[in-house]
Amino acid sequence: MKFTSSLKLKLIYVFRINDAAHRGCLKVGEATCDNDNVFGLAPNSKALNESAKKRINQYTQTSGIAYDLLYTELTIYNSRKGLCSFNDKEVHSVLERSGIRKKLFDTENKANEWFITDLETVKRAITAVKEGRESLSSAEVSHDQTPIVFRPEQREAIEKTKKQFKKGNQMLWNAKMRFGKTLSALQVVKGMDFSRTLILTHRPVVDSGWFEDFGKIFYDCPCFAYGSKNNGDSHISLEARAKQGKCQYVYFASMQDLRGSELVGGNFDKNNEVFATAWDCIIVDEAHEGTQTELGKAVMQELTKANTKILRLSGTPFNLLDDFKEDEIYTWDYVMEQRAKASWDLTHFGDPNPYASLPTMNIYTYDLGRLLHEFVDEDVAFNFREFFRVNDNGTFIHEKDVKAFLNLISKEDKDSCYPFANEEYRNIFRHTLWMLPGVKEAHAMSALLQSHPVFQHFKVVNVAGDGDEDEESKDALTAVEEAIGKDPDATRTITLSCGRLTTGVSVKAWTGVFMLSGSYNTAASSYMQTIFRVQTPATINGRVKEQCYVFDFAPDRTLKVIAETAKISSKAGKISGNDRKIMGEFLNFCPIISIEGSKMSQFDVPKMLEQLKRVYVERVVRNGFEDKSLYNDELMKLNDLELQEFDDLKKIIGQTKAMPKTNQVDINNQGLTDEQYEELEDLEKKSKKRGKDKQPLTEEEKKRLEELKKKKNNREAAISILRGISIRMPLLIYGAELSDEGQDITIDNFASLIDPQSWEEFMPKGVTKQKFNSIKKYYDPEIFCAAGKRIRAMARAADKLSVEERIERITDIFSTFRNPDKETVLTPWRVVNMHLGDCLGGYNFFEKGYETTLSEPRFIDRGEVTANVFAPDSRILEINSKSGLYPLYMAYSIYRIRVKNSLFSVSSIEDEQRIWDKVVAENIFVICKTPMAKSITKRTLIGFRKAKVNTRYFEDLINQIKNKPEHFIKQVDKFITERTGIKKMKINAIVGNPPYQEVVAQKETTNGQKRSSSIFQHFQTISDRLGRYTSLIYPGARWIHRSGKGLEQFGLSQINDPHLCFLKFFPDSTDVFKEVGIADGLSIVMKDTQKGSGGFKYIYSIHGKDIIVNANNPKEDLFPFNPLDNEIVSCLDTIIARYKCLHDSVLSQKLFSIESDFVERNPTLVREYNDGDYFDPKSEIKLFTNDKAGKSGRARWYIANKNVITTGLEHLNRWKVIVSSANAGGQKRSNQIAIADNHSAFGRSRVALKTLATEQEAKNFFKYATSEIIRFAFLLTDESLTSLAKKVPDLLDYSDANGIIDYNGDVNDQLYKLFGIDDKNQQYIREVLTSKE
Repeated sequence: MKFTSSLKLKLIYVFRINDAAHRGCLKVGEATCDNDNVFGLAPNSKALNESAKKRINQYTQTSGIAYDLLYTELTIYNSRKGLCSFNDKEVHSVLERSGIRKKLFDTENKANEWFITDLETVKRAITAVKEGRESLSSAEVSHDQTPIVFRPEQREAIEKTKKQFKKGNQMLWNAKMRFGKTLSALQVVKGMDFSRTLILTHRPVVDSGWFEDFGKIFYDCPCFAYGSKNNGDSHISLEARAKQGKCQYVYFASMQDLRGSELVGGNFDKNNEVFATAWDCIIVDEAHEGTQTELGKAVMQELTKANTKILRLSGTPFNLLDDFKEDEIYTWDYVMEQRAKASWDLTHFGDPNPYASLPTMNIYTYDLGRLLHEFVDEDVAFNFREFFRVNDNGTFIHEKDVKAFLNLISKEDKDSCYPFANEEYRNIFRHTLWMLPGVKEAHAMSALLQSHPVFQHFKVVNVAGDGDEDEESKDALTAVEEAIGKDPDATRTITLSCGRLTTGVSVKAWTGVFMLSGSYNTAASSYMQTIFRVQTPATINGRVKEQCYVFDFAPDRTLKVIAETAKISSKAGKISGNDRKIMGEFLNFCPIISIEGSKMSQFDVPKMLEQLKRVYVERVVRNGFEDKSLYNDELMKLNDLELQEFDDLKKIIGQTKAMPKTNQVDINNQGLTDEQYEELEDLEKKSKKRGKDKQPLTEEEKKRLEELKKKKNNREAAISILRGISIRMPLLIYGAELSDEGQDITIDNFASLIDPQSWEEFMPKGVTKQKFNSIKKYYDPEIFCAAGKRIRAMARAADKLSVEERIERITDIFSTFRNPDKETVLTPWRVVNMHLGDCLGGYNFFEKGYETTLSEPRFIDRGEVTANVFAPDSRILEINSKSGLYPLYMAYSIYRIRVKNSLFSVSSIEDEQRIWDKVVAENIFVICKTPMAKSITKRTLIGFRKAKVNTRYFEDLINQIKNKPEHFIKQVDKFITERTGIKKMKINAIVGNPPYQEVVAQKETTNGQKRSSSIFQHFQTISDRLGRYTSLIYPGARWIHRSGKGLEQFGLSQINDPHLCFLKFFPDSTDVFKEVGIADGLSIVMKDTQKGSGGFKYIYSIHGKDIIVNANNPKEDLFPFNPLDNEIVSCLDTIIARYKCLHDSVLSQKLFSIESDFVERNPTLVREYNDGDYFDPKSEIKLFTNDKAGKSGRARWYIANKNVITTGLEHLNRWKVIVSSANAGGQKRSNQIAIADNHSAFGRSRVALKTLATEQEAKNFFKYATSEIIRFAFLLTDESLTSLAKKVPDLLDYSDANGIIDYNGDVNDQLYKLFGIDDKNQQYIREVLTSKE
């Protein structure tokens, strides 16, 4: 018998011990009965007595105690409601409420309870339980609710949280499903006496659960009230009563509802009062869901006030652990729970075991891939999506195989290991949950099951719905419960789901879950959430569920997830501890059994550790090589020479941002051995002890602590330097062309596989191959090689997929690659879709907000543009391909048109590939800057297959485009002619993300600053000459405002070009490239050379909000970025016309010819000056300049001899109002603006807005320049000096007698009147200024 029934009968026993201590005491306990025959088991029958003795012996035998068994009885009884059961806890409760005293024999553990009573009283208590009475004599029946008795770990979580909330504001409970999170969290609210508590969840369906538990905790606190949309009071009435001091409340809200609010960027004006409430505490239920998205974060930000305490509850917080410190996490996982269940008797001597109702999990894995090997992709896991693929009429494409699978698991066979193989098993698995890849698959499966000879006897409940997991799961739950009915033993059900009912929902009758979806990459968190659904405690017709089962058909995935889970929960952020021990313990409590044919074998620890290594590799790949497992122990043994090497490397690369923490199963234990790590922990703990426990460290211990810390820090620092090299590797591995595909890419041959040009382009400047070879010893060669193999295997596996799935797989690989720096921005797939969807339309892979991908691409129709660009004979050119994602998008849209026009049916993957290859060969042309970019693009478009791809690499692309445009155009024409055989071929569209700037040779100024100049404009200019439509993305602010080197002329002609048809400007570049800050913001530009009329569509997009206008070409005027500024701008223009523009009076940063490195080069000519120091105004001046050149320089005052100033002498004795030249106009921080007196000069870190004759004029001008409207006017132009103050009026006369403004009065008010700015715009100006502070 392979499976034992999940459900077991229970019995009650009563016994005594004949010694002086136990005189007059009886023990009442509960045991599992080994016999299933209900009718043959009368009280005190032999079978019951044997089961009771077996149980009592478990905890008395060790102490050799003799006892008398007095009574046994089954816990099943007949009542008006049918078959019912009771348990030992209920009997204890009746005895306690009847005033019967208890005796505790173990006061330390509050354990080993005995009742001072006789057997007849106990029997009467049992009868009372059956009759539904709560105590013995009816005169004493009390209906008060009794306080909930929390289990030890719940008490610990509550206490730890209360303590943490006294000093901090956040806490995470990493507690498995079934921990009792709701009750325990509400107890924290009660204990802390919070006035306003918000429960925030992703699943509205759990509202009733919270409401019910609220009653159990607050039954004795009439001042506490509960509210939600469905239960209790409304938020408005609760808040009104709370304001009057009449109540404290707990309010339940759903994340979906709050996300829709305008306040956080949603579409509905609602929930403002919820956001405005000063919450004392927010409890985030199932915190790993939805709170980490942009919208989720916005909701949390808006709700959280300065002192709000946040308690996050999650059974699988794998994506949250890094945000919490160790003492902000409380962990309770499956192993801890089962350990508590197993060890309870050691200290509790037969007391009711609170964990007894939590069944043990058993995981069975079947290797379907062995049986159906055509469905295993190189992703090393069974491809459920392909196996269950559905065609257009809703039936399985591989119906024969799916039927074979159903027959396999239900074939009649008493020795089989399949769960439906005989009547006995089918009774054990009467009610199961089956997880399928998607909605269509669930529908098809439902139909197939209903016509299957075995499964037609099961009621199939399909709750996959229409796939919207956010939809209320309430109806789904009701449907399942109705199908199971009142008596689960009389029905059989199979619930089909693809995501619903997998979190926070309990269905007691489920005894097994079938995992028929997901892949090797399935997130451990969602997997664990699903399988724990079957661990719901249950008593069915008096039998208690003790075992539950998971059936998984992709063993590799199972092992990977379990390895990861066991590891993470054991650590919860810590890294000491022994892998073997943790794995061993997990397998002890959750056996994983692998089944092949009728053979069962249990997984052991070595097998799991082997899997763990794969988990590391997987994670290295997922994290884009930004992962500590990539390095080895050499980093712990760095000697002085090697540390010096790292220091040099650091100068080349710069220490890059620290690693994001990953829940690390650190083989390298941060480079400390296990023993050293534990020693470090002990020493750190000891050094932190306070109060009576304090023990000062000895000198030797202090020294040791420093030494271990230093080792750890060295490794951290070294890794953060190597990161700059590591994160560039995956892309190169992905693209590398190997003459022999069987060859591995190793850390030793890596550099030699990459050509010199590409190495220079993709690696940090200055990291030569020779330099790389000297540091490669710090990489773990096995992990590097395996991770490289994995990347290529994933890409190769994609070649066997349908076109859509291949694109999904390839773009998924790209999502793991990191952006090394601003110069090497790989355009993310999301941005490609956003850019091309906005301009050209076509098939788009993202939903409208560009946050999540779609399973079916949506078609965006931009009218004539879309029709012209995505025609079957269209020619598309990408101007600077690095990843191939732009041509991938373009090719797909043309491919769809060609499939539609195809004369033959396109039914197989081979048919699809044939058309795809034709598109790539005939419609797509790509220009690359390096040979490697060419290989990468080719890999993205056609994978490892042999097919024609039109890529051309130009050795000095930038130089050609910039300095030899005619020659370049000829070259492109030649390239396309060669490939198509047609001369002067017209290109329909040119797309891409060109390089933005290049570092030009250092100027002679020797001020240490590298100069870079913009080059994107050359790509735009050349594209305009190559084809009809161009659509490029590049920095925006400076060209739009015609400022910055080389951009004045380009900007003026482009913004006035009649061909310009679309411009979208993002002032904040992180709205587009999440990680990359580009000071200029970004612009998406589209032109149509056949458009002759003026004007264009303009979109100003900030943080997801778009302002769309039809704009006119501005001619000589500056084009305002934000259309909302237009009215204000025209008022300013009027004043500028009447007086003058301040831009014309700004004095250059070179006014006094003091370079940034002046102090460094002439230390003897200056001395530091602090306020009030003496200097001689006749021969000396005050000088405001940097202490050194470069980014680390800081500006301060010095005293220098007057003769160091050789230029600008006419301004030396005038008063100056100066601002930072890097942040002109003090736009971000108004403290950048200052008055310099008439004995001062400044270096190039400052410019003067104006110089004035008297101190009073300078003070008046300062008031003018810092007024609201003028600060706003500075913001209207970008930060570069060439456009500084171009929108700021200059009133010319700033003396007291100017006759326009009284500078002793309210300057803001007078200027608003003078400029004609109405109240609405004044309010708008204030809002903009506040947002900049």
